[in-house]
Amino acid sequence: MKLSGEALMGKRSFGVDEETVYNIAGEIKEIVNLGIQLGVVVGGGNIFRGVEASARGMERTSADYMGMLATVINSLALQSALERLHISTNVQSAIEMKEIAEPYIQRRAIHHLEKGRVVIFAAGTGNPYFTTDTAASLRAMEIKADVIMKATKVDGVYDKDPVHNADARKFDKISYTDVLTRDLKIMDATAISLCRDNSLLIIVFNLHQEGNIKKVICGYPIGTVVGNDSPTSSAKG
Repeated sequence: MKLSGEALMGKRSFGVDEETVYNIAGEIKEIVNLGIQLGVVVGGGNIFRGVEASARGMERTSADYMGMLATVINSLALQSALERLHISTNVQSAIEMKEIAEPYIQRRAIHHLEKGRVVIFAAGTGNPYFTTDTAASLRAMEIKADVIMKATKVDGVYDKDPVHNADARKFDKISYTDVLTRDLKIMDATAISLCRDNSLLIIVFNLHQEGNIKKVICGYPIGTVVGNDSPTSSAKG
C-alpha cells in the first residue's frame, strides 16, 4: 500500500495528526487480521518535498535526501500507531539508521511478511531523483506483491481533476499506457512503467472513506484498477 504523507495530516496543514494515523492503523489491523501480508510505503510530503525545495533553488540531491528523512518520521509514526493496536510492525529503511530502523533487506522483509508482520519501507529507494511512488513499485515487485493499493484523497482515477471540474469522468479500469499518454499523474511515469513492464496491478481508491482498505482487499468494485493495456472503461461522470 502506498500512502501519501498528506494522508497522515488529517485536518492539519503540516506534520502528523495522531488521530488520523491511529484510524489508518485501525483499518490496517482489520486486513492483517484477515491473514493479508502487507507492506507499506509512506511519502513525506506532509513534512518536506524535495522536488519543491529543489525548484526554489536548493540543491536537488540534498533536497531529496531531506524528503527521504521525512518518510522515516512518518513510518515511525505509523509503526507506533500499529503497535498500540498490537500489530507487530517492522520499519526497514533504504538509508541505514540502525538505531531506529532495520536496513532494507529483501529476504528479511519477506520473512517478516510471512510471519504476519506489517513491513513499512522507509526512505524511498535510498537514491535521489526517485519518488516514493517509484519506491512503492520497486518494493512491491521485490516482495512479489499481488497488487499496489494507491491510497489517495479521491475515489479513483478521473480524466481531469474532479475537484475543479464537475464534468470529470471516473474510470473503472484504465490501462498503464492510457495513464501515461493522458498524463494523469496518479503515480510518476517511472512507477507506472515499472508496473506495466511487470504486469503489477494498481488499485487507486479513497483512503478517507472508512472501511475502504478492507473493501479493496475483499474485491469490492471501488476505486480504479490500472492494469494491462486492455480497453479503458469509465463510470458515468
